[in-house]
Amino acid sequence: MAIQNIYADIILPVPAEGIFTYRIPGSIRDNIVPGMRVIVPFGSRKFYTGIVRKVHHTPPDGFKIRDIESVLDPLPIVNSFQMEFWEWISDYYLCQQGEVMKAALPSGLKPESMTRLFLIRMPDKDVSLSAEENRILESLHSGMKIKHPGKWVNLLIQKGLVSYEETITEKYRPKTERYICLNQEFKDGKKLEDLLNSLKRAPKQLDFLQTFIRELGLAGDKPECTGKKTVQTFPGFSEGILRTLADKNILITTKKEISRLESGDTGSSKPRELTPVQQEALDSINHAFSENKVVLLNGVTSSGKTEIYFHLIRDQIKNGKQVLYLLPEIVLTAQIVKRLRSVFGNQAGIYHSRYSDAERVETWYNLVLKPEGHSIRIILGARSAIYLPFTNLGLIIIDEEHENSYKQAEPAPRYHARDAAIMLASIHKANVVLGTATPSFESYYNALSGKYTLVELKERYSKIELPEIKVVNLREQYRKRLMKSHFSDQLLGELNSTLENKQQAILFQNRRGFSPYLECQSCGWIPHCRRCDVSLVYHKQKNQLVCHYCGYSIKTPDKCIQCNEPDLRTRGFGTEKIVEELNLFFPKASVIRFDLDTAHSKKQYEKIILDFEDRKTDILVGTQIITKGLDFDNVGMVGILNADNLLNYPDFRAYEHSYQLLSQVAGRAGRKYRRGIVIIQTSDPENVVIRNVIKQDFRSFYESQITERQIFNYPPFNRLIIISMRHRDFNALSDMAGIVAQELVKIQGMHILGPQQPPIGKVKNWHIQNILVKLPRTGHLNIWKQRIKTIINHYNLYNKFKGVQYFLDVDPY
Repeated sequence: MAIQNIYADIILPVPAEGIFTYRIPGSIRDNIVPGMRVIVPFGSRKFYTGIVRKVHHTPPDGFKIRDIESVLDPLPIVNSFQMEFWEWISDYYLCQQGEVMKAALPSGLKPESMTRLFLIRMPDKDVSLSAEENRILESLHSGMKIKHPGKWVNLLIQKGLVSYEETITEKYRPKTERYICLNQEFKDGKKLEDLLNSLKRAPKQLDFLQTFIRELGLAGDKPECTGKKTVQTFPGFSEGILRTLADKNILITTKKEISRLESGDTGSSKPRELTPVQQEALDSINHAFSENKVVLLNGVTSSGKTEIYFHLIRDQIKNGKQVLYLLPEIVLTAQIVKRLRSVFGNQAGIYHSRYSDAERVETWYNLVLKPEGHSIRIILGARSAIYLPFTNLGLIIIDEEHENSYKQAEPAPRYHARDAAIMLASIHKANVVLGTATPSFESYYNALSGKYTLVELKERYSKIELPEIKVVNLREQYRKRLMKSHFSDQLLGELNSTLENKQQAILFQNRRGFSPYLECQSCGWIPHCRRCDVSLVYHKQKNQLVCHYCGYSIKTPDKCIQCNEPDLRTRGFGTEKIVEELNLFFPKASVIRFDLDTAHSKKQYEKIILDFEDRKTDILVGTQIITKGLDFDNVGMVGILNADNLLNYPDFRAYEHSYQLLSQVAGRAGRKYRRGIVIIQTSDPENVVIRNVIKQDFRSFYESQITERQIFNYPPFNRLIIISMRHRDFNALSDMAGIVAQELVKIQGMHILGPQQPPIGKVKNWHIQNILVKLPRTGHLNIWKQRIKTIINHYNLYNKFKGVQYFLDVDPY
């Protein structure tokens, strides 16, 4: 009787439609279950790591079935909760499951094959080769590696001059440390005494061995081991002595696998006692949990939301549950993780892109292999942490839920971590807390309509007053000639008083670099990026003009490229320029810049934050990065140097984001001991955003804006999808976008805006056209989504439009 074939549906980390079916060879048939990693062939010669989605007996029709090459793990590393979550992400955000897998798994869990080329022979003299083929042969002949084999390499392979092989290398390697042990033979007291007597003619070896035994307390006990780094600190240590004792088989050197995740914290502290107001909020949250509702915790800045989180986490840990604690920015983890680990010790882990891939892999394995035992129970992370393999998730905390950093912009899946986390909680039947001082309009609308439970904290911890906000009219300041560079006399005066009182200050300017652009005074020429429709930003410290979209940079020219005149002037100002001028105004103050240029690694941003916490820094100058929930005790003053940049932006959310940003940065002032002061410099002091920030009244601001949202069919009343199309040929792109828009207009229930160019119409030589689709929240959302995809895929088959790239961004902004 013939053995029936067994097949597996495999998810591969490629942007191709659907999943792929492979035959399971008999040798591994009993070892494969859903969620395991396997190596499979894909295409003509590549091998990829895939995840088994399903095992079955049904072969696909019309396809040649290939075999799975090997299994990588003894156990599944992706569980059923994740599979369901991946399917929802793929379906809702209109992307492929392979794209979700690629985003979800750390690189170390996705080894794929690399092509290695070998020179077989050099060609005969009568063989005609192209210049590119000759270049490749010469490179291989000289031992150079060819990283990107293309059509020329394929021609050389066909001609029998070059061969290749595909090699797969595991990217992740466990961390090991060398340990030194006393040979088990000498645990017997008599033998140990004889050994020491035999070394009397080698006094240095004897002294070191006695030190080794004494330091480890080995005499008369079972021999133990210690790390080589510790042994190197013992008196009398030298590599020569250690090597000699190892050669004599007295000391044994071994390797031990160690964790990259241990923090050393014991978790001996307890969460602080809650105030009556906080306790009332906690009770309200727990009551809402009993009704299975999402909770919006709307607390003013410094009201003690974090302490409430800690009490909620403690209750979940007592019940054996796991907790996901999401933050919008990686920089916030440096502060919060110290507090978490002081209470929960090594049960608190971190997961975000600034951690090494090996650390992320170990966190993943920890959750897979030790879900119920001594392991990480709390994950503190940025948006990618929603993909981790939780098995017993009880609570998700989404701090600063309003932040647009939770939205993944590029590449797919273009998900919103807040909304995705709520779905993840639904899959796990877990609770959700959304925390913020300035809620997103969607969350606040859901809370007021009863979909969420609204819990409010209206006073600061210890009843510290909210900061005093003063608005400076820049037009009046310039008219009266009171401005000193970009600083009003009022801002400089408050800054000086703050420093005299031994307090710290934060200055906010939402532009990095020295100046947004240079301009020729003679002809008006402005240096632009060659590949993007933007001006180049001047970075004085590097003496470069840099594109912040594609990374293109050039040395700052000495004269105008167009008219050859040397009169190039800076226009506008960024954080780099602010720091330079503050050093002139306050030469004795320590001024530090905090933006992507100065904090592009984990160690750098942690050092900047810790130095400011320890009061080694007097003035912190930063971009949006400083507004996202950082908590400093000694900030007496906050200055917003130009609020107009935020208000005058072509986006229906511009006022909402401006209010949130201004309120959040203002909230950094006066958080513990005394009331702080905030200076807002603007040319439009009567703007509705500015007036409501002064009153610190979110509810009034929300009510002033929500009616317009409803009239013009914007969220939270409608859903949005942006169809973004790209092509190197502007005319072909415009034709395709116009045809697609005409077809979409015919679909009943859709509101179409566009096509139109975004504010940056070309990036990396790709022209961009967007179509905005508005869909009612009621109705068949998935049907509409599929009709959009069908229309675009249909016209993508036309030869004229084959080069057009497109993506669908659901719930943009």
